[in-house]
Amino acid sequence: MLQAPTVEKLQALHLHGLVTALAEQGRQASYAELSFEERLGLLVDAEWTARENRRQAQRLKAARLKLAACVEDIDYRQPRGLDKAVLRSLATCQWIAAHQNVICVGPTGTGKTFLACALASQACRQGYTARYYRAPRLFQDLALARGDGSYPPLLAKLARTDLLVVDDWGLAPLTDWERRDFLEVVDDRHGTRSTLLAGQLPMSHWHECIGDPTLADAICDRLVHNAHQLTLKGGSLRKTRASLTAPATCER
Repeated sequence: MLQAPTVEKLQALHLHGLVTALAEQGRQASYAELSFEERLGLLVDAEWTARENRRQAQRLKAARLKLAACVEDIDYRQPRGLDKAVLRSLATCQWIAAHQNVICVGPTGTGKTFLACALASQACRQGYTARYYRAPRLFQDLALARGDGSYPPLLAKLARTDLLVVDDWGLAPLTDWERRDFLEVVDDRHGTRSTLLAGQLPMSHWHECIGDPTLADAICDRLVHNAHQLTLKGGSLRKTRASLTAPATCER
């Protein structure tokens, strides 16, 4: 058993995973059969795993995902037009490494938000940073930042995020400030980071939603031509998964 001062020093060095693994080795007699190098290797692996788990938890917390979704839970049973091979490819996160985008469009209730959060969660698990926004909240935060002087730091923070998820894109026509702000965001990220847009509005109507033809061309050029496109179809999954108690019949 390690002496208490040694354990205290290890904890002061924040080697908590190593301390836990050492205690486990002390309880299990089978570890005595291993060489010093083998036991040391296991201790290093335990510390590395503990630190990676903490970093992953921090990335997921910072992402502020709306749903605790993961790619393993994507439902392919419903006829939504999902291509399993495409989703498997996206789950590798090579598209993020290549600074490509994903555009997911479809009717309400077809699982766009779940897919967006699942891909963002997978990115965090693969070591990338992510941030989830609903489009109205993103525009609100940008407007507030412009007013209180924190606009440049917010743009810089968004530009550094490996994957920016913008959900509910195209719910309402953009104002002049919103389309100008969004152009700043996508221009900073173009070719260096990845963006995922999810919404009901088909891409054929994006120019109309953005409003200004010149800004619409600039925004779409930076998003669409380097994007994997997922088009969902079918009815709302919320109807098929409803578990409300059936109303009782009245007898007279």
